[in-house]
Amino acid sequence: MATQHVLPPVNDQKHHSTILSRLPTDWEAWPDDPTSVNNDEALDALLHRTHKNGFTWPKKPVVFISDPHADAEAFEASLVAAGVIEREGSNLCEYELTRFGKKAEIVIGGDCLDKGPSNLALLRSLAHLYRLKADISLLAGNHDLRLLMGLLSLERQTDAGSQHLFVRMGRKVVPLFKEVFDQYLANTHWHKGVPSEAECRQLLFPEEGWFETFPFFAAGFLTAEGIDREIGKMQSKINSFEEHCATAGLSLQQVYAASMKCRSLFLKKSGEFSWFFKKMRLVKKRGSFLFLHAGLDDQMAELLAKRGIKHINQAFKRNLMTQHLFNFYYSPLANTFRTKYRKADLPLTERGAAATKRAGIHVLVHGHVNQHNGQRIALKNGLVHIEADITLDSHSRKREGLDGYGIGVTLIDKKRGVIGLSCDYPKAKVFKPGRKGRLEEKR
Repeated sequence: MATQHVLPPVNDQKHHSTILSRLPTDWEAWPDDPTSVNNDEALDALLHRTHKNGFTWPKKPVVFISDPHADAEAFEASLVAAGVIEREGSNLCEYELTRFGKKAEIVIGGDCLDKGPSNLALLRSLAHLYRLKADISLLAGNHDLRLLMGLLSLERQTDAGSQHLFVRMGRKVVPLFKEVFDQYLANTHWHKGVPSEAECRQLLFPEEGWFETFPFFAAGFLTAEGIDREIGKMQSKINSFEEHCATAGLSLQQVYAASMKCRSLFLKKSGEFSWFFKKMRLVKKRGSFLFLHAGLDDQMAELLAKRGIKHINQAFKRNLMTQHLFNFYYSPLANTFRTKYRKADLPLTERGAAATKRAGIHVLVHGHVNQHNGQRIALKNGLVHIEADITLDSHSRKREGLDGYGIGVTLIDKKRGVIGLSCDYPKAKVFKPGRKGRLEEKR
């Protein structure tokens, strides 16, 4: 197979050299191996779908980047890899859109927050992309919405269904609170009006007896496996949350003060990041592709078939800010950014897959399930999924034995097909159906 560059060229400036040196320069037809497909039928199913009557590609190129997890370097490097920005300097946010970047749609697949190394830098880099008037779709991720649920739980009347949602954010949110405290509250009179350490513990943690009460509250909403999983996660998080805060140099008073500042930054109209949750959508459909963070279940699939994308996103925005926190976080709407198709999750069956196809959706493109060998094609009850979380953030990569920050992007374009580019796979994976039903290969 001859080689060629599959993505639009970027300026070979000094600040691009390190990025480009970590990326593959050759391509191959999407490989049929365990690192690229989850079974032998997945690639064939995608090929079959693209030849069905009514299958359509997006009208303009879609650049999909998911799960940057507070790593602005990985995020901007991936934008460079996609050919949508040119770096103008060595600092973050020193970039402009390329010609390709001005005509492509950039879909951020969720989970902008948590893990690290810098939540605020990532948010500011994303804000710069908006300032450049890029065509951006920002999708909801479970880590993003967990922050919102935790902040809202401090201002709403709580019960057994929601009083655990702050601590449920766990250790991964602690770096955000540390950043906010250091950048906005340190060297100020932050402690003025903040409750005592014991009172903060009472405000942040679920009340005594929560473990006995929650299963009865959740019965009928969650599966038995879902309740057991929630209880298990909370036992670990409650036991360790205060310790993780202390390790980061934060008392519970400082965590409470930082969370109040986060409410101001994210939820007040004048807040620096007030745009973040306002711009967020649950799903995006382009051609026969549905972009989302995690996946679907039967109820959401039926709703898509009957009511459509606009209704789903309106319901998401409406329920996000008005519905009872428990009812929202454990609903089919939230399952869309939480599911990993476990027994504890709401199920996707053949009925749901059929409903998805009736909605004109043949391929789901999502993050949430991180991979170490680039993008992967999965087949779940007959529904094709392109798993595009390629482990970008440096903290996750260090824990999982990968070097540096990640770089990669998934490009979906009617001219180029589906391209999976990752610094962790030696060649760009290219899926482009040929006229005779075979993958095109240049020989």
